[in-house]
Amino acid sequence: MRRFWFKALWGILAVASLGMGTFLSPNQAGAYQEVSTPTGVIATIIYTEQINVRSGPNTRYYPIIGQLLPGEVVPALGISPGREWVQISYPAGVGGVGWVYASFVSLSGGELRIVEPPPTPTPLITATIDPTLAAAFNIQPTQTRIPTFTPPPPLDVPQFTEVNTSRPSRGTFGVFIVILTIIGGVGLAFSYVLRS
Repeated sequence: MRRFWFKALWGILAVASLGMGTFLSPNQAGAYQEVSTPTGVIATIIYTEQINVRSGPNTRYYPIIGQLLPGEVVPALGISPGREWVQISYPAGVGGVGWVYASFVSLSGGELRIVEPPPTPTPLITATIDPTLAAAFNIQPTQTRIPTFTPPPPLDVPQFTEVNTSRPSRGTFGVFIVILTIIGGVGLAFSYVLRS
């Protein structure tokens, strides 16, 4: 049941809004015709898409304040010194001023006077640099002398003297071997005798 009432209410609201649009559209068309018939030098938008209206003659320093559609006609008030931007009355008939790029409009009805651009707006936030953070990236090399060659200290060469160590002669080892051989032979003979 709720869905039915919701759909019914939605339909009534849609019909009411269409009816209000029908009553208001003739008044708006008349108001548009009054505004769109400027006198003096006029600028007609010739670009195929909508264009931006800025508060000054530069895309970087001046913000967008509105847009104009292709074919719209607005009063032209002046031109920038470089003849790249046209000053227009925006919104038309209200007394406000805007700037459009000159290549996007066609001028008719006379010559325009040169108008100096307005001062650039002060940004709301001024970019500041944290000094502590900046100091971390500010690397200054320390001033030092150029390195010079320093000779190494003199090399101490050790002096060796021949030490006379007396070694036993080879004959002494031979006598020792002979004695061991004799003792071994006697032991072998003694063991042979004891077995038999």
